[in-house]
Amino acid sequence: MDQKKTKDSYFYVLHCKDGSFYGGYTTDLERRLKEHNSGTGAKYTKPTYRRPLRMIYAEAYSTRSAATKAEAAFKKQTRKRKERYLIDNGVQLPFHQQKQYILKERKEVAHADAKEL
Repeated sequence: MDQKKTKDSYFYVLHCKDGSFYGGYTTDLERRLKEHNSGTGAKYTKPTYRRPLRMIYAEAYSTRSAATKAEAAFKKQTRKRKERYLIDNGVQLPFHQQKQYILKERKEVAHADAKEL
């Protein structure tokens, strides 16, 4: 019996040149990072003072719904809570010196509510 290979959906976090974070959703992390760094990825990442951007964290989900819920929960948090979440998941300080992004496999909905983040 053939099983369809499901395409992972990702919630990701970028560290912007200005020190801010950008959280988003994609099915292709490399393509999306290139789009953001070219200024076509999102309104928030378009200004040159925010680029270059570095991907510092990503979570893989089996559904788009789960990934977008994780994104929404992350965006609702304060800067301090976002930093704590990233550090608790293996991202190292200072963020701009991290060489490679952390990728976590999350096949279940991990962020149904911002309070759980």
